[in-house]
Amino acid sequence: MDKHHENTTCGCSDSSCHSSHGNHNSCINLVPIFNHLDDNQKDEILGLINSLKVKKGEMIYRAGELSDSLYIVSSGKVKIYRLSESGKEQLVRILRAGDFTGELALFSETIHEAYAEAMLDTWMCTIRRSDLQELLIKYPSISLKLLNEFSNRLEVSEKQTTRFATEKVETRIALFLAEQVEDHDNLSFKLPMSRKDLASYLGTTPETISRKLFELENAGLIIQKPRSEIEIIDIEGLKLV
Repeated sequence: MDKHHENTTCGCSDSSCHSSHGNHNSCINLVPIFNHLDDNQKDEILGLINSLKVKKGEMIYRAGELSDSLYIVSSGKVKIYRLSESGKEQLVRILRAGDFTGELALFSETIHEAYAEAMLDTWMCTIRRSDLQELLIKYPSISLKLLNEFSNRLEVSEKQTTRFATEKVETRIALFLAEQVEDHDNLSFKLPMSRKDLASYLGTTPETISRKLFELENAGLIIQKPRSEIEIIDIEGLKLV
């Protein structure tokens, strides 16, 4: 982790720590593995959490570094990515408030296999492996929530791998846009990442993303609006691309 990150704990009383207390509560109430617990249980977890403030562009961790904590995003945005042997970036996922990373450290001491970088100024909460392992034993419902998250991530990963192997670039883009409609429950939405990151996520180039979006617009399937907003005109047609 970069040395200039700001770390705060629960045992202080200045204004920055009051802010961190708010972030602690935000982490516990947002993340699905904790928000189902009762108030006393949440208070217990509150005492185990440290806050981490990361500026835009800073690294939270790098591949090869020791993984010994769970990181929960309280506010901001973080991208998780891998680097190929040639140095090409492959976006794995983007974390927003309530999302977490570093979960493999819960089971054994290991090293990070990916990179985590703040896309915006970001507040995170961290819990050490030893503390969280005790919580998993004490509150089995947390374990079940973690297993559910692992299952969801595996499904997304398998779907993405299959698309890379079997589908054309335009199909990958069209299906990604269709999934955004389902996630937002709205035909109009803002792209959740830059075109560079979207290209990395879908296994193509930013130039191809721009060209294919233009083709989808010419086909009457979408409308591109300012500030990366997309409006879907023909959702069924989009799914058939």
